[in-house]
Amino acid sequence: MSETVAPEREGFLQRRLALPDMRGNRKMVNAAVIDSIGSGLILAFVLVYFAKTTDLSLPAIGGALTLARFLAVPTAMVVGPLIDRWGARVVALVGNLISAVGYAGFLVAGDLWQIVAVAFLTQVGGVAYWTSSSGLVVLASTPERRPRWFALLHMLRNSGLGLGGALGALLVGFDGTTGLKLLVVTNAASYLVAALLLALWRPPLAVVQAAARQKEEQERKKQRQEGVEDAAKPKAKGGYGTVLRDKRYMLLVGININFVFAALVLSLLIAVFVTEGLGQAAWIGGVLLVLNSVQVAATQTLVNRRLERYRPIRVIAAGSLINALAFGIFAALGLAPAWAAVVGLFVAMVLYNFAETAATPFSEDLSVSLAPEHLRGRYLAVYQLSWTFGQTVAPLLLTLLLDLGAAWPWVFLMTLGLLAVPALLLLERMVEAAKPSRVKSGGGGGRSPTR
Repeated sequence: MSETVAPEREGFLQRRLALPDMRGNRKMVNAAVIDSIGSGLILAFVLVYFAKTTDLSLPAIGGALTLARFLAVPTAMVVGPLIDRWGARVVALVGNLISAVGYAGFLVAGDLWQIVAVAFLTQVGGVAYWTSSSGLVVLASTPERRPRWFALLHMLRNSGLGLGGALGALLVGFDGTTGLKLLVVTNAASYLVAALLLALWRPPLAVVQAAARQKEEQERKKQRQEGVEDAAKPKAKGGYGTVLRDKRYMLLVGININFVFAALVLSLLIAVFVTEGLGQAAWIGGVLLVLNSVQVAATQTLVNRRLERYRPIRVIAAGSLINALAFGIFAALGLAPAWAAVVGLFVAMVLYNFAETAATPFSEDLSVSLAPEHLRGRYLAVYQLSWTFGQTVAPLLLTLLLDLGAAWPWVFLMTLGLLAVPALLLLERMVEAAKPSRVKSGGGGGRSPTR
């Protein structure tokens, strides 16, 4: 299906910063920012909230939150067909509404079963939104501009989480539980605002796509009336079995687990490694986390602009190699003098941040590009499972490895990064082999513009 829209009119800043054309899509962008700020508000304080507002023990609260996450594991698989039927915008909107109800429920949750219930709702809402979020970019952008959109949204998401975390820390500073309850109310309200913006958003590209689909359907109807076989029509039937039989996509899902583990380093490993593994001051871990937010926010779109000329899968592979290098430096820091360990922490973090900015937009774009349109929701649901798997397994696995020695989690992560490179090169060959053969024009077969 053709996705033709009016040519972009790039302004000076848009061209220099490699920003996408946001005409008609600002409500979606604002919704993403508000959603990220809301997530940042509560991200670090859920356990603290229930510990302060109930008489339950920390292990009991932790168990309730774990049970809620476990019960929500099938959510992505349920959401996939809903995206295929109702569209990514509607599902993302409903996901935000469910999150708003769940966080509002925090205010009245006092028993274990109530904590499980409201935490379950927030998990369902979050998974519904994130499973459909890549589909929002499909509605906002033509294929060639999707990496710019993913870069922009990744930068805004990172900045929003950081801002939300800072605001949350300020709110928690109020006496008693007032600040915590205000934090929960603000967070729930942010999801309502994000849902409203998505409800009001009318993506211009979706109108073009709908018109193209209508035209194609008219042509098919005409062909059927004339007795012409419509061999080009994609089969509308299919389900998760189709996704599981797609070797290219399942390989991509497996590769993405490497990046899921890498992403969880920030929340699970950095702080405890700095303090327990290296015996350094806790504030160094905090500075490293701030460095990540600042570097990603300042460089994401610029890095993406520099890399647009290269083959996407090669960029992802390079990002995985840089991650492996960063993890190798982290692993070696236990053998270094204290001053050298501090310097090494910052060098490794800068490399890690660069790998994140390089690989993330192209990875997310690949998850969309390899999914056929009529089953895109189911494909994205399976892709989301790589995140569910990583987020479920990583806390236990990384802490067990850290207990064996400070270097072992990093050695494991470095190995994953190195193994991902040949897997990505295999995926590239599979993608190229699946493309229709090109008819060479006379003359000498020009070179591809990509490297």
